[in-house]
Amino acid sequence: MTTNSGRADPASRQAHPSARPLALITGVGRTVGIGAGIARRLSASGWDIAFTYWSPYDERMAWGREPGATRTITDALTEHGSATAAIEADLADPDTPARVFDEVERSLGDVTALVMCHCESVDSGLLDTTVESFDRHFAVNARATWLLIREYGRRFAAAPGSGRIIALTSDHTVGNLPYGASKGALDRITLAAAHELAHLGITANVINPGPVDTGWMTEEGRAFVLRQTPLNRLGTPRDTAHLVDFLCSPQGQWINGQLLMSNGGFA
Repeated sequence: MTTNSGRADPASRQAHPSARPLALITGVGRTVGIGAGIARRLSASGWDIAFTYWSPYDERMAWGREPGATRTITDALTEHGSATAAIEADLADPDTPARVFDEVERSLGDVTALVMCHCESVDSGLLDTTVESFDRHFAVNARATWLLIREYGRRFAAAPGSGRIIALTSDHTVGNLPYGASKGALDRITLAAAHELAHLGITANVINPGPVDTGWMTEEGRAFVLRQTPLNRLGTPRDTAHLVDFLCSPQGQWINGQLLMSNGGFA
């Protein structure tokens, strides 16, 4: 884990808590990713930021691991005055969510907003998905989401009405069965929190950002998205980040228990 207060000795963080609320954002492994875009937006809006990443996942993806990404993201956040913590976290391990919260609380304090951008995503369909891949998708996308929300709810200590849970989802299933199916489970788990954690004054919403080009699209894929989107452009991490920023603000409190489509009309 790395920490940087942006202003004070991290060792004194618990004794002198920041006036800024704290967001824990999962899945912030690449500077071009949605998670990184959300972290930068919330940081600029006055939040301290803890984030997780998992390098072995990027290493087995086509885009590969981005050297120096964690440091670059951290530096961008501290420029806005955020205290930060970066935690490498294998969310396929059921013990990881509790460990992450332990480390965040030890270095930065209590979490006000939980924003989940982590995922396992390997293309495969009904006939060629392996049991191992199916189980890994559900472990990361569904089980880890439940365990993170459970830890958040058990430990929540912020002011009633300030708590936020936001998860990113997808409705793509054709040729992407384990990813889409596990994201469907994520939806139900997250939306349940809007009711089960209501006594804590926490809102919970799911965002479907549609196809956002973070380096994974082919030229054919980009052309297809442009044809299917009325605004005739690709989605960007900034688009999703603006919605998350609003939902985390006091003005976003009345939006609760919703699956929000933020995709430019993509169909």
